[in-house]
Amino acid sequence: MAYDLAIVLPTFNESGNVGPIVDRLEQALKGIRYEVIFVDDDSPDGTADVVRRLARDRDNLRVLQRIGRRGLASACIEGILAAAAPYVAVMDADLQHDESILPEMLRRMREENLDLVVGSRNIAGGSMGEFARWRVKLSQLGRRFSLMGAEHELSDPMSGFFLVRLSTFERFAHRLSGIGFKILLDIVLSAGPGLRIGEVPYRFRLREHGESKLDVLVGLEYFELLVDKHLGGVVNVRFVLFGMVGALGVGVHLLILRTLLQVGGLSFATGQAVTTFIVMILNFVLNNSVTYRDRRLRGWRFLGGLITFCLACGLGVAANVAIANEAFRRGMPWVLAAVTGLMFTAVWNYGVTSMTTWRQERRSSEQRARQRIAAAANGSGEEEMPAKTT
Repeated sequence: MAYDLAIVLPTFNESGNVGPIVDRLEQALKGIRYEVIFVDDDSPDGTADVVRRLARDRDNLRVLQRIGRRGLASACIEGILAAAAPYVAVMDADLQHDESILPEMLRRMREENLDLVVGSRNIAGGSMGEFARWRVKLSQLGRRFSLMGAEHELSDPMSGFFLVRLSTFERFAHRLSGIGFKILLDIVLSAGPGLRIGEVPYRFRLREHGESKLDVLVGLEYFELLVDKHLGGVVNVRFVLFGMVGALGVGVHLLILRTLLQVGGLSFATGQAVTTFIVMILNFVLNNSVTYRDRRLRGWRFLGGLITFCLACGLGVAANVAIANEAFRRGMPWVLAAVTGLMFTAVWNYGVTSMTTWRQERRSSEQRARQRIAAAANGSGEEEMPAKTT
């Protein structure tokens, strides 16, 4: 069957929402030939298995189960590029997006020859629903910053509900950052001029099952996306975050050292050693939570990572002193000599820790496989081993 429309649903621990969203799409899209592509980030609750069971009776359902890769934006990109239909909708699987407007979005795209149709909460007829006030203000703040320097006007750039023409998407797909949760913003900032955009209002609904993925670090990923779109061609974004954590560490170092010297009465050498150890741990924790969120270390790996991080940074400090001292000895002003040493240390620490502490590994799926089997057994009594690759 040739499909007119594909719906991409990125998921992580959404097993309770799979059946309801499939039923709602079936009701909303009567008369339209469509397929549904779930892109699941190896959910331990068995989301991919639920989709596979439903797909046995529905030939328009399939799942891409990603192992060793995480992130909503990158999941959406993979799902869109896996579609065969000329038009692809992206929406959440948590039932908060109103699937009933999909036919209107498709009609407008066809009749008005649009490239992108966005489900908007910020135009007449749209609403943030029963969102908490702080979430509404956060969304409005993000909207103000989102399109700075952009070539397109959009009332709801933070929306995760949109329809895109596949042929248009393929033209700029390689320019996408794939960072964080705001894939629509990534698309608008990557597409360049000439993108034909329409908007359809909808009312945002409350989540019925599962837990929200929104946390403070989602906001940091939003910031990372903006940095990447504006500076990504000049400097590595992860290095920018690593440097920001390091700069924060310098400020904390000076504050703690001053306290230990003036209040604690410690000698400079002792205070410097204690402070260096404390700040090194702080830098590791922040980098583990922010800079390398997608490779975050937990459990025993956290302890091992802390050890390798301290060793790498210790070597960086030694190299810093040696390089700065040699530069100063050769006649370089002390300020420039110090900056030279610091720059070397920053690059050294980033390079070495990225290859050791947070080296990209293919994570073992054994534990998650056991969790999925347990979830499937609890849900349906079946105990078949889920597929391990997409």
